Amino acid sequence: MGTSCKPLKDLTTEDPQKPGEYDGIQKHVGDLVPGRIWIDGCFDFFHHGHAGAIVQARQLGAELYAGVHSDKAIFENKGPTVMTLDERMTAVDACRWVTRSIAKAPYVTDLEWIDYYGCQDVVHGDDITSDSSGEDCYRFVKAAGRFKVVKRTPMISTTDLVGRMLIISREHFIKSFQAVLAGQEGSGTGEEREALAKAMKERIILYATDSSAVKPGVEIWFWSSSFESKRLLTREEKGVFTPLVKGPQPKPGQRVVYVDGGFDLFSMGHIQFLRKVIEAEEALAKENGWCGERRVAERIEREGEDYPPAFVVAGIHDDEVINDVKGLNFPIMNIYERGLCLLQCRYVNAAIFGAPFSPNKAYLGELPFGTPDAVYHGPTDFMGLEYDPYEAPKAMGIFHEVPKHGYEEINAEAIVNRIMLNRQQYLERQQAKAKKAQNEEEKKKLETELELAKNRTTA
Repeated sequence: MGTSCKPLKDLTTEDPQKPGEYDGIQKHVGDLVPGRIWIDGCFDFFHHGHAGAIVQARQLGAELYAGVHSDKAIFENKGPTVMTLDERMTAVDACRWVTRSIAKAPYVTDLEWIDYYGCQDVVHGDDITSDSSGEDCYRFVKAAGRFKVVKRTPMISTTDLVGRMLIISREHFIKSFQAVLAGQEGSGTGEEREALAKAMKERIILYATDSSAVKPGVEIWFWSSSFESKRLLTREEKGVFTPLVKGPQPKPGQRVVYVDGGFDLFSMGHIQFLRKVIEAEEALAKENGWCGERRVAERIEREGEDYPPAFVVAGIHDDEVINDVKGLNFPIMNIYERGLCLLQCRYVNAAIFGAPFSPNKAYLGELPFGTPDAVYHGPTDFMGLEYDPYEAPKAMGIFHEVPKHGYEEINAEAIVNRIMLNRQQYLERQQAKAKKAQNEEEKKKLETELELAKNRTTA
């Protein structure tokens, strides 16, 4: 198999003993920076649970430094990772609330490191994290009175996601996301569904904030139409666009760029694709004089700050649409979870839930931001389709194919393959994690998750 199934992890190189040795960043001189927060973690196959801790941490200050542990440190203290350090760093860097990422941060948070980067406080979720000896990873910062706790993101854990990969189950699918957010779909009583819908909408609004984690940053819409028009190229409908979250609009001179996908297990492949779209638009803008001093000065005078040349609108496909194409139990994440992963990414300006698999002319013409100036996608030949889902934007002369890149093989299927290849190691990691748990409630939860994972493995 390719590198997407067997990642090249660095388990031999010794971690830096002092801050700045690996990244070359100069030591912060002077007092600690008020409002500069530190958060650290493994951030393995980065998902919206990680983003939930990060956005809450960002709300506690003005800057957020994210320390990412090395492959070696995680292996020694927790077990094997799914993604390499480079891949995990790419994911953290793409999170819109992270000011700066620090590679190979110590597994046990060290005051010397925190001071070196000028961070005032350390933030972590309310779950327990211990090192290989069973001691609290945050004991030193807690003793110094510089530790703050944020709530763990509900209804998501790495264990649960892995469990979905080990058994062909579609129980996590959402039939109608609009109906769920209206409290009309799902299990439980009407009151319970309404409470869940309220919590989900609040989280969507939180993840749609800008880099400050306070102001609106992403506009969100629903698109409603028949399943046939969402799945098939031959059924063309305008559908109905319904606003969900209000956000910033395209600024003067910005090109509206449309991308779409399932964005399942939002990974480096998706992130690099979006980065390539941004790079292509920046190159085009540069050719057209976007970076000229006069043009820059005009934008700053008009808007108070400069801004990028592209406004990226991302369409997210429904669960049943993806499953109709890929089969098995894909998507591993439902549309709500995939949407949260997409919203936290700094390369996205707007999102449309329920986007069609084939963006037809009627749909593109009715987009809330007007017909896009460009539609981007990667190669589609791997899908094995009998038709070209991008026939319409190609006929309109607005389609652009993103060239191959280093992370193109890293997608949901590749991540599932990595998990399956290391299934036994994963189960052993969870057993060790349960033994280290210092809190009986946390221990019981881990043991329950482990038993579920075992059952799914043998199913």
